[in-house]
Amino acid sequence: MITNVLVENTVILFALCWPLSFYSSSWTRKDRPVAQCAAGTWFGIACIIGMMIPNAIQAGLVFDARTVVLSMAALFGGPLVAGIAGALAAAYRIWLGGIGMLTGLGNVLLPIVLGLAYRYCHQRGLVRIGCWQLLAFGLLLHFGVLGLVALLLPTAVVLTAFREVAATLLVALPLGTTALGLLIKDLIKRNNTEQALKISEARLRAITQALPDLLLVIDEDGRYLDIICSERSLLYDDPSRLIGRRLHDVMPPAEEQRFLDFIHETLRSDTPQLLEYTMQTLGGRRVFEGRALALDIPDMEKRAVVWLSRDITERTNAELEQRIAAIAFESQQGMLITDADNRILRVNKAFSQISGFTSEEAIGQTTRLLASGKHDADFYRAMWESIATTGTWIGEIWNRRKNGEVYPEWLTISAVKDAQGKISHYVAAFSDITDRKLAEQRIHHLAFYDPLTGLPNRRLLLDRLQQAMASSRRTGQLGALMFIDLDNFKNINDLHGHQTGDEVLRLAAGRLSANIRASDTVARLGGDEFVVMLEGLASDAVLAGSQAEHVGMKLLSSLDGAYRLNELNLHSSASIGVVLFGEDDSTSDELMKRADMSMYEAKLSGKNALRFFDPRMQQAVQERLRLEEEIRRGVLTGEFFLYLQAQVEQTRGLTGAEALVRWRHPQRGLLSPAEFIVQAERAGLVQELDVLMLRQACLQLAQWSGRVGFDELTLAVNISAHLVYQDDFISLLLQLLQASGANPQRLKLELTETLLLDNMPEAIARMNQLKAHGIRFSIDDFGTGYSSMSYLQQLPLDQLKIDQAFVRGLPDDASSQTIVRATCALAAGLGLEVIAEGVESEEQRTALLANGCHRYQGYLFGKPMPVEEFERLVVAQPQRASASG
Repeated sequence: MITNVLVENTVILFALCWPLSFYSSSWTRKDRPVAQCAAGTWFGIACIIGMMIPNAIQAGLVFDARTVVLSMAALFGGPLVAGIAGALAAAYRIWLGGIGMLTGLGNVLLPIVLGLAYRYCHQRGLVRIGCWQLLAFGLLLHFGVLGLVALLLPTAVVLTAFREVAATLLVALPLGTTALGLLIKDLIKRNNTEQALKISEARLRAITQALPDLLLVIDEDGRYLDIICSERSLLYDDPSRLIGRRLHDVMPPAEEQRFLDFIHETLRSDTPQLLEYTMQTLGGRRVFEGRALALDIPDMEKRAVVWLSRDITERTNAELEQRIAAIAFESQQGMLITDADNRILRVNKAFSQISGFTSEEAIGQTTRLLASGKHDADFYRAMWESIATTGTWIGEIWNRRKNGEVYPEWLTISAVKDAQGKISHYVAAFSDITDRKLAEQRIHHLAFYDPLTGLPNRRLLLDRLQQAMASSRRTGQLGALMFIDLDNFKNINDLHGHQTGDEVLRLAAGRLSANIRASDTVARLGGDEFVVMLEGLASDAVLAGSQAEHVGMKLLSSLDGAYRLNELNLHSSASIGVVLFGEDDSTSDELMKRADMSMYEAKLSGKNALRFFDPRMQQAVQERLRLEEEIRRGVLTGEFFLYLQAQVEQTRGLTGAEALVRWRHPQRGLLSPAEFIVQAERAGLVQELDVLMLRQACLQLAQWSGRVGFDELTLAVNISAHLVYQDDFISLLLQLLQASGANPQRLKLELTETLLLDNMPEAIARMNQLKAHGIRFSIDDFGTGYSSMSYLQQLPLDQLKIDQAFVRGLPDDASSQTIVRATCALAAGLGLEVIAEGVESEEQRTALLANGCHRYQGYLFGKPMPVEEFERLVVAQPQRASASG
């Protein structure tokens, strides 16, 4: 029964909302309070009617659809509408009285509060008013109604109410809320659209009436359908007499046909068409600019166009005056007027300033007075043909000043015709473009030449190489391309500064240029790389190769000489790669790559050398590239892993290990670093491998933590210079330690001397940061670089590692013993540990011990081995230690 009553309430509600369509466009506007009061009253009446239908569960407990009405009044009408409706509903509910009066008043207040909250959120773009949003709102509202019932009524009444109306409240009324909200939203939207159309129509009418233009609607037969004009003086007759008439009734046949053609062209086109025309009007003869667009209106008998004409009489007069002013002589450009025979009639001051000829000297002369002699007859013939055809010529020309100087100018010549259409005069305007040409030359030089050495750059070299290759194919003569790289140039830059390095590059460029022919090319690619291109060599490849080798050896000799700069006496040899061209269809890029490969082979052979391209180099390069790709894949797929080589102390036995990388190649099996590390460095992959090894070392230390016999072990990891100076290296390493849980005090980083000397202040700062976290440092291969007390005192080191080159000569080599003894004494004085690598025999260990070295690494104590094998070695350590003791 209650369900039926509530459904009836909802149906009545929709019926009562129909009259709101007449108010909805106004009660949502803030400036219409009267309409809002009316709407609020109507909503209140709807609530009262709903409460008048007998739907009580018991005396004084009434359920109806007023919550739907009031929530929508608040959502769409705002506070005023909701307040009036709520006041009426509350008054009637108080009049009804009964046990549920407080609940009923709550059911008046709750939908108003929630509706206003919904309105507030919607106005700020937090929520939309849509089907699902309204349904969710309805559910929230009527759950709230049930909450009020449970809160304010006795338990027995609550149970009865829930049993009777809960399902209906949570199904029918949320659906009713959704439907009513969508209905009111649609009514408001529709009325707003109608109102906007009315406003737009009124605005458009006002605009068209206010525009100083003439608007015509003309059909395809030339009949006037509509005329809107703000000024009658723009028309040739009264608008009321023109509508319905055709073009031939008001204008001459020639003009009529022109207008009809324009109308038909507009109807055929999808875009607006323009027409400029002159017409006699009530206000005199006027010039108009017409713009027409096809007017497609359904059910029209004939197609028509909308034609907007604007009076441009004043504009055309102004343009005419501007054209006249453009010919004025007091211009920054040189100007002259000649007759039809090119005899000068008049010149301006700028003409005299540019050319040097006074007006008295120029007037009466022909324009041949200015000819430079740089242009042939064909040039002038083409120029005068253009003037005769188009009436003008614009371009660059070289003329001569009075002092004989030839200069470039930008010239415009315009023909002036008389009333019969014949050329009567020529007007010329020109400007001196000498500065512009100089700027273009500077730009050209910057684009094609190296700013440091003045040599051609890569762009110009490739252009000349293309021409040389084409010439070789035509003549059969071969050429040679030499790729030159200065040896050890980086050391000059690092030790003496870039300014000194730049001066060495300039001197090297001069030496190269001095040892080739004028017909050859020497270019700088960048850095310390140069290219020499030889042309016109012999047709025989052997003889051409001999010629190229002769030049190359001269270049090597010249570059190997000392560079004297102030008090410095610097040396830098070169490596040269040579490739011949003209024998096949190789491209310029291929030649450059081959020359580069040859140069690289020359460097590998010991520098200060020359190598010709061999096809086997190409195969080697391809192998290297393939290896690079395999390394990249291996890093991603986990093919690289740790091998450990034991490090021992004379009395304590095994104290740790050095972490060494190994590669489990899918096809080639287990590979040592010697088989891939050089290529990894060339490909820039060493940093990735270093990070991978650091991560695995940290994980291994974390696994050993807490294990008896393992938790005191250290792992030494050798890292590259690129990684150390990488901006995020410190944070990366600390993150690896934190993520793995490894003890930083068990990690030792091995660095090379040359790495530290590259940037000593930065190296010290970075090492100190890591040292603060407990990480230890060791100098790898000590004694092979620039070993000095100075840097050892500055660096926060823990250990020196004696290079195996000094261990190999023990015990027989006295100099090796001296170096070991001195290193151990130096380390002891600085409080540093010393470890020797490459220890392979007991005799070597005995000699090391005798000279003060107590820590060792080498095959005597174990080859590099998998982690599992190393762990077995650690477990067996007590027996091994006692055996050796």
